[in-house]
Amino acid sequence: MGYATGRLQRALERALVAEDPAVRRRAAARVDAWREALDAMTSGRTAPGETERLNLRYLGDEGLAELGQALRTGRYRVDVPEDSALLVVAWLLEHGHDAAALDLVAELRPLMHRLRFTPAWSTTPSGAVVRRNTVDEVRAQLRQATVRPQIAATRETLQVWNPLYDRLVALWCDTVDGDLPYLTDGAVEGGWPCRVWPDDWVERRRRWLEDYKLAAELHQPRPWRSNFTRLRMALELCPDDSSALDGRAVGWIRRALANTISARGTPGSADREALRRSQREAAAQPAYATLAHVLSARLDAFPRAGGLPELAPIAGPVDCTEAPAAAGAAIPAHLLAKAARALEAPIGELVERGVIGSGEVLAEVIPQVTAQLLAANIGDPALALVYAQTCAAFRRRLDLGYAGPQFGELPWVDAIVPYRDHSPHATRAAVQTLRETTTVALGAFPERVLPNQLVREFGELAATAGLQLPLVEDVAGFTGTWRAAAVVTSRVLAGSLYARYYDLPADWPTTRIRWRRADDFVEACNRRAAGANGAMLEQSHILTTRNLAVLVDALDLTDWLREAAPELADRAFAWALRQPASSKGLKGAASAWRQGIFYLSYCDPGRTLGGLRRPAHLEAAVTGLLEVASGKRFDAAGRTSNGGRRLLGSVRIATPAGA
Repeated sequence: MGYATGRLQRALERALVAEDPAVRRRAAARVDAWREALDAMTSGRTAPGETERLNLRYLGDEGLAELGQALRTGRYRVDVPEDSALLVVAWLLEHGHDAAALDLVAELRPLMHRLRFTPAWSTTPSGAVVRRNTVDEVRAQLRQATVRPQIAATRETLQVWNPLYDRLVALWCDTVDGDLPYLTDGAVEGGWPCRVWPDDWVERRRRWLEDYKLAAELHQPRPWRSNFTRLRMALELCPDDSSALDGRAVGWIRRALANTISARGTPGSADREALRRSQREAAAQPAYATLAHVLSARLDAFPRAGGLPELAPIAGPVDCTEAPAAAGAAIPAHLLAKAARALEAPIGELVERGVIGSGEVLAEVIPQVTAQLLAANIGDPALALVYAQTCAAFRRRLDLGYAGPQFGELPWVDAIVPYRDHSPHATRAAVQTLRETTTVALGAFPERVLPNQLVREFGELAATAGLQLPLVEDVAGFTGTWRAAAVVTSRVLAGSLYARYYDLPADWPTTRIRWRRADDFVEACNRRAAGANGAMLEQSHILTTRNLAVLVDALDLTDWLREAAPELADRAFAWALRQPASSKGLKGAASAWRQGIFYLSYCDPGRTLGGLRRPAHLEAAVTGLLEVASGKRFDAAGRTSNGGRRLLGSVRIATPAGA
């Protein structure tokens, strides 16, 4: 215990020699906390539980040495925020910040019997990486794959019942006198069964019934009203002739033979054999569940809590040692797409691959970028990694509905604050990260409103960059943030196509904004909505562009948008015009329409507007947009002289001008 005892001795010396009474009191408190920890580790009289015993072990010489080694190698994993607390203690002690370490231990000590403050160990260096899922999460999803009942039933039919059916049909065909039965315009023609009895027929019948009995025990029986069942039941009644069958039963046999012969050909014919061969080949293909399990086994070679550096090592054909029955089969693209959720790559690449397919998914991975960015403010690489992993773990907890202390209120996070570097370089890095993630979001999903979760992540990045952006979310009530966003929108888009199309206010009164209320903004939305259902929220989106104008203005994205706008507008309008003529479809179309008009305001609209389709239910909307783009305006009812209409997703299609 020499290491811990040395720290205790230093605290005792400081408590004795310090002149400031407050300093002596704090030092004495640290002494008490450290002495309690030492007593618990050495005396055994406290009988700590497993969690407490583990925590106290890592405050001893051996445990602190292990934590120090983990800090230097990065071979640990922070699954929940508490995992990093004693790592911070170890870092403080290694860097001579004994008082801060003792303060932190004093805060943690009352919780050590309930919470584990040590990390999980990893065989490879850890870090904050950009991926959608961990290898372990993807592997668990793949191992849940099962063969769907419909597919299993189809395989059963092709592999078990079809061969038995062909043998059954052949048995009855051998009893036909004359031509085999066939269908002509629905009528049965040809000879009759049960007229001829070959010498080997009884023995073949016996073997067939034995094979059927075994198959029925192992597999789902055939439907009761099928031709298979009718022919099988008749066979059971004919041990050596058809004396037990009446005329109607023989007629059913003849009809069943005519049905299958007309549809598939006679048993042994080229047509029937070709069909059965293709069916056997299809049934021999390995099930997706088998290939999913092969793929999951390949993931065992990678760290469970990490990601995949690339897909090539897991994408090859199945080896005979992995699944002999599936040897040589290729891993299907849709299974590789599932595995790609664990791929570690830049956000832009994950978007291109379709791993990130929505703004909501983009919001899920941005905290990994934020954690790296925040850690970049810490000069010491080991402490930066601890901070990054703790931040990422805390964000995961928030996603589960956590409502406890904030991140900065965690004692071990607060203990790191004095060692963070709030330099201009870090601020510039935060701004650049926000610019890049914003352009990825707009470029990937131009027809979609930025979802609330993504807006919150942008807000976190903006705060890190020292930017106070009025970013709005769809929550109950309109605060002053909405009004501030509307002011930016009117200024940025003054005189643009967007401003003319939606009759944006030219300016807003200069008043002292109360951030909890936005009376004039609410009044403007009410007036423009004119009482239509759902129109208040839509008008708030129109007046603020739902964050587009704020982001483009604050992040200086105008030049980027001028270049990207034509393509973004094309995609937004194409999506809008594909929506159905339902209330839900109209709402989605109007939202994408608004996004497209915003992009058109940054480029020459001619190319995009000249190629717009004109679906019947949006004919008037296309006409209205073309007329406003040519310089005309909507009247107070949202119409133009040539029958054009302003497209809105609310019940009332037209919106009063002004406000």
